[in-house]
Amino acid sequence: MATTSQPPRGKTTCKKIFWAVFPHACFILSLVIYAFLGALMFSHIEGSREVNVSEDYRTFLQNLTYLARKLSDNVTENDEMFKDDIRELFNTADPLWFINPEDKWSFFGSLFFCCTVFTTVGYGNTYPVTRVGKYLCMLYALFGIPLMFLVLTDMGDILATVLSKSYNEFRKLQSKILASKLCSGSTCSKRNELKSRAQSKIVINEPLTIMEVLRSQSGMKQRPVKYRNVELFEMLIARENENTQPARNKSMERWSSCPELAREKTVSRVIKNFDKIGKELEKLDVPIVLMVLVIFVYISCAAAILPNWEKNMDFQEAFYFCFITLTTIGFGDTKLEHPKFFLFFSLYIIIGMEIVFIAFKLGQDRLIVLYKKVISFCAEKNMPSKKIYPK
Repeated sequence: MATTSQPPRGKTTCKKIFWAVFPHACFILSLVIYAFLGALMFSHIEGSREVNVSEDYRTFLQNLTYLARKLSDNVTENDEMFKDDIRELFNTADPLWFINPEDKWSFFGSLFFCCTVFTTVGYGNTYPVTRVGKYLCMLYALFGIPLMFLVLTDMGDILATVLSKSYNEFRKLQSKILASKLCSGSTCSKRNELKSRAQSKIVINEPLTIMEVLRSQSGMKQRPVKYRNVELFEMLIARENENTQPARNKSMERWSSCPELAREKTVSRVIKNFDKIGKELEKLDVPIVLMVLVIFVYISCAAAILPNWEKNMDFQEAFYFCFITLTTIGFGDTKLEHPKFFLFFSLYIIIGMEIVFIAFKLGQDRLIVLYKKVISFCAEKNMPSKKIYPK
């Protein structure tokens, strides 16, 4: 008989890992490619625009020249009035007059702008000026924001799985520690001995059919261990399911002899992975206090690192900037001198937005539960009491 060579286990494991990671890598890679294409587009459109000297700019220069002459001629009698005039003049100035488009709309500057668009942060210090750039910005956001939300949902499943497993393991460890403290050594040893003796005496004789179980009821009553009806019913159902299931065709399990079947099986697994997006996030149930603590630690780490290259920020200002960024508020009151350095923190921004999103979702679930309790309490309070009439 001809034997088919099976692939080694190492290659099979690598393939399983690859197809399990493929959906997540596909979303992240799509977002990265989308950001790079947007950076090239906006740097070409906004960076190569012509700067036209407007009439407002000429008027601004004339007024500035007049105030400079007054200062040089020492004509100013009141310094406060002169400061007010300077302040009022610069309030009318347009920031675009003093910025070179090629410097502002470089590749890294455009990439930073694209990240602020599809993450819905929108600081406001960088925005398109040309009409074509504005139209393309709307179109870019129309496709980029759903892609960003898809990446957030996908990464939310990973973070939800990690958080739930970590929290469950912590609860198990905490329960074991409490059990070891409450239970004395002699009592626990005696209890373990009794459990081991009881388990050694238990013998489960599973019959093949329900009729044989019913016939052996009298014999089961004489045994020292008595089963509950629910446990007995579950054993019967499990036994009957094993007997009624059709026998597997062993030839079909040898996927190496039929590559077409193996390919269809792999494709179906990948499609199921896409269909499971967002399911783990819906099942997440951890305390909201824990999520607030995670957010505080996460922002504090970035706030401690960011002032190293942003010299105009201290820890408090950097903490405020990171919070405004991760919550997608983006006032724009705090500006970055070196946005391309912070751009390397794009992964930090995406993960941080996901953590904040999880915290908001948990808070939303808690609010829904609270509203339900309040409405139920008000409904029960306003219900008319039943009057009992004497017979």
